[in-house]
Amino acid sequence: MDFLQFIDMILHVDKYLGTVIAQYGTLVYVVLFAIVFCETGLVIFPFLPGDTLLFIAGAFCATGGMNIWILIILLLVAAIAGNTVNYWIGSAIGHKVFTHDYKWLDKAALHRTHAFYENHGGKTIILSRFIPIVRTFAPFVAGVSEMTFAKFQFFNITGALIWVVSLVTGGYFFGNIPIIRDHLNTIVLIGVGAAVVPLAMGGLWKLYRKMMPS
Repeated sequence: MDFLQFIDMILHVDKYLGTVIAQYGTLVYVVLFAIVFCETGLVIFPFLPGDTLLFIAGAFCATGGMNIWILIILLLVAAIAGNTVNYWIGSAIGHKVFTHDYKWLDKAALHRTHAFYENHGGKTIILSRFIPIVRTFAPFVAGVSEMTFAKFQFFNITGALIWVVSLVTGGYFFGNIPIIRDHLNTIVLIGVGAAVVPLAMGGLWKLYRKMMPS
């Protein structure tokens, strides 16, 4: 396998997962751990697979390719540790990210995530787990915004549990149904939308009441 093939496999490991399991056996756990940790822990890797990777991995657990309990525990550790590292990086860099031009940082994605974070606070840490790109930037923005570490970890652990357990077990039970596997991203976005819309409507209602004359 040459370097370009290796990069393609990492970027599309959800498609090559069966091959990885066949060729590398239990080392697949290390590969999945590293991908989830890097995607959630380093803002330069928002393009790595996330939701589909967890779902497909759960589907392979159903066929005996991996152990679902080992997978869930390892991915939980990776997701929690990744977000924690990302938070620390955001805390260390601070508000300089908004005034300096860092070539390695997607400023547009950063500003979108920050706006969403300002509106919904800690809920962003949980909901962002299911939104590609935002998932990578949310803990970074939490660090920049100086959210207390204890509060961040509460939402971090809660979000990781919901994200990992729901997608891996969802893949385990439904991952081999073609229509669900092929439209997973759409299904996830609909689910997130169902959670976000009530929050947005509640915010608009509060704003309306503030603007109304007493």
